[in-house]
Amino acid sequence: MTDPDAPADDADDAVREPRLWHDNGWTARVIKNEDDDGWAVEMIKDGKSEPALVGPWTMGRDKRNPKPLDVNAFNTLVKTASEVLRRHEQQLTAQLHRETEVDTPEGRVTVTLDIVPDEDDPYATLAARDVFGTSLASQRVSAGYRLTAAAAARWVEAGYPRPREE
Repeated sequence: MTDPDAPADDADDAVREPRLWHDNGWTARVIKNEDDDGWAVEMIKDGKSEPALVGPWTMGRDKRNPKPLDVNAFNTLVKTASEVLRRHEQQLTAQLHRETEVDTPEGRVTVTLDIVPDEDDPYATLAARDVFGTSLASQRVSAGYRLTAAAAARWVEAGYPRPREE
């Protein structure tokens, strides 16, 4: 059974079963909740091995089997799982990117630290740019380098030498 409102190119790939839906790059699967006698639903984005969202699922009228998935529930689950992924990406970006500004006689300089969490050789790039976005300097530093306002000011004032690890 396919949704007549679904785009034609997605209709062939769509699966709409009571416990399994796949559409628009997402799969919703109703599973037995391992923690109790109830049911759970997991949302998996295409290409990912781990679910983006796992949550409780409503029991059906017989109080033994799960309520079947429907288009409204699936769309709500997609929206919720997408938001979870978006927040996770924002958190990861916040952990891997730091930024501070330094006022100089020539104008404001933005100093950034971008961490590359490579499994074998993690490192960070310390960079400076002026108010127009022109790169003033860039240095590879250890992934553990701590960018503070004071460290950035010292680096800028000293003319962007290879920074000491602080």
